[in-house]
Amino acid sequence: MSLPFEWHVGWRYTRAGRGGRRNGFISFISAISVLGIALGVAALIIVLSVMNGFQKEVRDRMLSIIPHIEITQADGAALTDWHALAAAARQADARVQGVAPFIAVQALVARGESMRGAVIRGIDPDAEASVTPLGARLRETTFSTLKPGEWNVVLGYELARQLGVLPGDKLTIIAPGGQVTPAGVVPRLKQFTLSGTFESGHYEYDSTLALIHLDDAQRLFRVDGPTGVQLKLSDQQAAREVAATLVNRLPPGLMVRDWTRVNRNWYDAVQIEKRLMGIILTLIVAVAAFNLVSTLVMTVTDKRADIAILRTLGASPRSIMGIFMVQGAVAGVIGTLAGVSLGLLVAFNIDAIVPAIEQLLGTTFLPGSVYLISRMPSQPLASDIVPIAVVSLVLAFLATIYPSWRASRVNPAEALRYE
Repeated sequence: MSLPFEWHVGWRYTRAGRGGRRNGFISFISAISVLGIALGVAALIIVLSVMNGFQKEVRDRMLSIIPHIEITQADGAALTDWHALAAAARQADARVQGVAPFIAVQALVARGESMRGAVIRGIDPDAEASVTPLGARLRETTFSTLKPGEWNVVLGYELARQLGVLPGDKLTIIAPGGQVTPAGVVPRLKQFTLSGTFESGHYEYDSTLALIHLDDAQRLFRVDGPTGVQLKLSDQQAAREVAATLVNRLPPGLMVRDWTRVNRNWYDAVQIEKRLMGIILTLIVAVAAFNLVSTLVMTVTDKRADIAILRTLGASPRSIMGIFMVQGAVAGVIGTLAGVSLGLLVAFNIDAIVPAIEQLLGTTFLPGSVYLISRMPSQPLASDIVPIAVVSLVLAFLATIYPSWRASRVNPAEALRYE
């Protein structure tokens, strides 16, 4: 009861609409405007949540096999003391939780007439378990077969399939550079035994990565030690920040790359797609919000006599403007809250909704034989939902300005002439 009379009248106009055919039509248009805002907001929340879900799925599969940060020499040479470097990294930032040495070289993997390019990564199986989930998962099984001097290799599942090899088969790794002899440059070859395969769920790594023991890699590629150090962080989203800190605090001549830089094309593409999708769907919300303009203009035309009476009773143009701004704002708030509720309801239950729709239509949206991710993931984030709600409310508020201003300009004498 303590609210200004503009709020009471505006709320009464929002609930009105049953007193005649014209009022009923205006109420119907108003309901359509609210429904449009709700559906636009819900669509924006659902789409961005699904995009977040796919991004998380791909990111988690990617980070199951690669570290959060890699530190290497800028010239690609071996590190003189990787233990000291690891200690310096831990001291530079407390978010560094795990460290592991590695050697990474591009080479050829051959089996008979089949030959594929691959990244040969020399690892310490025990240390690898502290930096990658895949290393921790396979430490006691597949990675335990990587022992120095036994010349075993673990291939990505897709790479092994392309070469047509099974565990126990022999294959040859051809190192770059070669060896100079009187007969010319002879490539360095070494026969390995396939001791197992891994499957990270990320095609790029499953088809291009081969893992051998760190000591075998040093002997094969003739380096004096690890060429880099892998780091695991307590917060993977802080990788860029931690990398910037390490660049400033570690000795010069080192190259520090976080996972967003290593996979920059994918990371940037996802960010651009998300922004563009947000802009496109925001336009849908804007169209629905600006439907309020026509609704309020019709309401102002219908309430000209009421406006004139209020003016003759002493209401100022500002009060009249406030009444219709309240009416439009209430419609915007109701539409936004309904849209957020509907969007969150669908986003949090999409794993049950999508299978039900697939069963109803007799189809599969993401067949496992075609897509690596065969389910519809969803991850609603407050960083998306709050801006969506704010933008929707702002657009609805802006849509009320012109009709409200027009109502404040009604001349009481003209409005009451034919009443």
